[in-house]
Amino acid sequence: MEHLIHVLQTDRSDSEIIGYALDTLYNVISNDLEEEEQDDSEEENSAKQVDDLGSQFTEIFIKQQENVTLLLTLVEEFDFHVRWPGVKLLTSLLKQQGPQVQQIILVSPMGVSRLMDLLADSREVIRNDGVLLLQQLTKSNAAIQKIVAFENAFERLLDIITEEGNSDGGIVVEDCLLLLQNLLKNNNSNQNFFKEGSYIQRMKPWFEVGDDNCGWSAQKVTNLHLMLQLVRVLVSPTNPPGATSSCQKAMFHCGLLQQLCTILMATGVPADILTETINTVSEVIRGCQTNQDYFASVNAPSNPPRPAIVVLLMSMVNERQPFVLRCAVLYCFQCFLYKNQKGQGEIVSTLLPSTIDATGNSVSAGQLLCGGLFSTDSLSNWCAAVALAHALQENATLKEQLLRVQLATSIGNPPVSLLQQCTNILSQGSKVQTRVGLLMLLCTWLSNCSIAVTHFLHNPANVPFLTGQIAENLGEEEQLVQGLCALLLGISIYYNDNSLENYRKEKLKQLIEKRIGRENFIEKLGFISKHELYSRAAQKPQPSFSSPDHMMFDHEFTKLVKELEGVISKAIYKSSEEDKKEEEVKKTLEQHDNIVTHYKKVIREQDQELEELKQRINTLTSQNEQLQATVTQQVSQIQQHKDQYNLLKVQLGKDTQHHNSHGDTFQMNGIQTEEVSKLKEELEEWKNKHELLQGQLKEKDSVIEKLSSSQLEMGATEQASQISKLGGLEHNNDLQKELEVLRSQIQLQSAEISKLQMENQKLQIMNATADPMLGDSGATAATSSELEGRLEQELKELKSEVKALSEEKESLKQQLDSSSSTVAILQDEKSKLQREVAESKKEQDDLLVLLADQDQKISALKMKLKDLGVPVEDEDDTESGDQGDEDEDGDEEEQDETAAVCYHEN
Repeated sequence: MEHLIHVLQTDRSDSEIIGYALDTLYNVISNDLEEEEQDDSEEENSAKQVDDLGSQFTEIFIKQQENVTLLLTLVEEFDFHVRWPGVKLLTSLLKQQGPQVQQIILVSPMGVSRLMDLLADSREVIRNDGVLLLQQLTKSNAAIQKIVAFENAFERLLDIITEEGNSDGGIVVEDCLLLLQNLLKNNNSNQNFFKEGSYIQRMKPWFEVGDDNCGWSAQKVTNLHLMLQLVRVLVSPTNPPGATSSCQKAMFHCGLLQQLCTILMATGVPADILTETINTVSEVIRGCQTNQDYFASVNAPSNPPRPAIVVLLMSMVNERQPFVLRCAVLYCFQCFLYKNQKGQGEIVSTLLPSTIDATGNSVSAGQLLCGGLFSTDSLSNWCAAVALAHALQENATLKEQLLRVQLATSIGNPPVSLLQQCTNILSQGSKVQTRVGLLMLLCTWLSNCSIAVTHFLHNPANVPFLTGQIAENLGEEEQLVQGLCALLLGISIYYNDNSLENYRKEKLKQLIEKRIGRENFIEKLGFISKHELYSRAAQKPQPSFSSPDHMMFDHEFTKLVKELEGVISKAIYKSSEEDKKEEEVKKTLEQHDNIVTHYKKVIREQDQELEELKQRINTLTSQNEQLQATVTQQVSQIQQHKDQYNLLKVQLGKDTQHHNSHGDTFQMNGIQTEEVSKLKEELEEWKNKHELLQGQLKEKDSVIEKLSSSQLEMGATEQASQISKLGGLEHNNDLQKELEVLRSQIQLQSAEISKLQMENQKLQIMNATADPMLGDSGATAATSSELEGRLEQELKELKSEVKALSEEKESLKQQLDSSSSTVAILQDEKSKLQREVAESKKEQDDLLVLLADQDQKISALKMKLKDLGVPVEDEDDTESGDQGDEDEDGDEEEQDETAAVCYHEN
């Protein structure tokens, strides 16, 4: 070996001999044996010997770190005969002495970066062996994993997978997926980098499957299996909750979850791929409300369509399905209900009498769970019991609703409650697995639900059955059942509200003391946590069992046992006086909490009312702005009318001058008397029409004046209502200024109207003076026709003006009516709000008095407890922990009282 290493050091220029030396070292260190026909025992012995030899030679080689550095330098050579054997030798070194070689490469300058260049080699043999080298390099070393990830490994590996055909690719795809798993598993930094780099979106094409899924190759099955495992690495329940949640959302938005559900409902998918897909979907939806809602909406492609949850539950309670598939479905159902109160309610609602399908055309999830719960298959019993327990997890409302479920056991017999049927089967001495499942369901159901405990104790046969089971000395298999019976009896004591006289807490404790003994009871209770299967189930949420017989405990149930085991042990040893004192303190604290809760509720309601009032004020402000815009529009219209009137005046002045200049001409022409009389008659007719129009115009002017005054009053009323609602001095001044501006505008408009009326009178005088001139001088036929045309034109214009003024009158009337109704509504709201503020202030005063009384009672009770020798936390200690919350509540109360008083004064 020394000579070979010397060759590597001195003959760098001769690539051929360097290649032979590297190959020789590889053959010495590697464990690859030629296949020989040997017995199994001989093969194992020879393999162990070779392992030892390879490890020893590797240790000799890496004793000098310069040898590994030299090998890294040789791997940089582009020559195929040097680079390829160098990659193989380095891979073999990592296999034999991985941690030591990893440390040498890590401290070597640019060591990892030089190896990353192998992925960019155009020769596939070197690139593929480079992937194998990086697999060994990244095993169980987070520092190297981070360096490789930040050297753009994700981009390169995903490109290779795409080039090779995704899941249809060969073993190269498998190697790339194994390397990706090494980089991402239990490495939060790399997982976050993978998500932030939008690499999750590039995983979606991996799971595109066709309609015909028959005849998948073994390599495709392996590739798809690794791809699903890679998805699970990103959303594993052991990851930090924030990282898992962000990956779950990204998978939903890019369509990856939808693609997985497509595989889930597809036909012809191999069983192991279907099982792993179910487990993957489970963890993608676990604890994510958006994904859980989508999964609830997925339907199987059947006729009629059925929800995917129902189809999966049918597989879970079918004893002919593979065991691993049934475990996967149970895990999927548990993940769907995890932190999903909406989904829990939907499952329990399918069991309630009001929602059961009377026609029997469709099977619901609740019916399947009940069927599995009471079937002859013990595994179905256990799975259905655990699934139903998850539907009740941390949901007291559903625990109470499930008490309403009635079951028809046989024809002619009255229906039996679900709780009673569970206890009946429990007492019939069924299989251990069935009894364990039912006891776990009952413990979950009764915990933290006093009403369910009362229903359970109401059956006189339940307590004697539990005490009898606990008191007996049975074999090891029955010890687990005894422990669960002890837990159920302890829950019945701890959550007992003493509503049943014969089964009060004290009487049940006396019964335990007489029939079982307290020490024996505590010992039997400890059987649960000491069981080996309990420890396995407590490790991770996914139910993974080597065989159906080992399926005994559920992960969430182990948490419940940890929580209750200690408190039940304490409750058994407490005396009746201590229980009474504890209950009194609890009741007092509950009353105090109820008062505080009620007070907070009142404050929230007042906040909502204030928000509504603010919204109304904003609405009224916008209406006021609209009315101001309408006034501005009317001002512009009046200005247009003024301009038109001035134009008519100028035109009439020109006509008068024209008649005066041509008076002599009319006399010279010698117009006949008959023509002049006709003209006079026509002129009289036009004068009458003109006077009639003048009268109509005066009426419109008076209407305009009235509307202007009413608009003035309306503006004042609206401004006053706004000022009373807002209650601010600055806003009041602004509104008064706006009111003065509107008044001045209306006065200017009135002056302009009077000016127009004066000019109209002047025009009448001018027409009167023009009549004798026309009578004396006469006019030609052409001039008279011209005059008639102009008068007709003026008449049309006056008619159009009258029509426009009438339309404006109608619109102003409508605006006036709407404004008056708005004012009346605002006045009513103002009086109503004043009354509500006074009532709320009075109610707050009453609540404050009640709170003061309650504080005095609590202090008196604490003094009593201290006198009795019970340790009680000082007020300062208890207040220091909740000081932040009390300060926030106090600030909110002071703000609400101040706002209420200010509003009342306004």
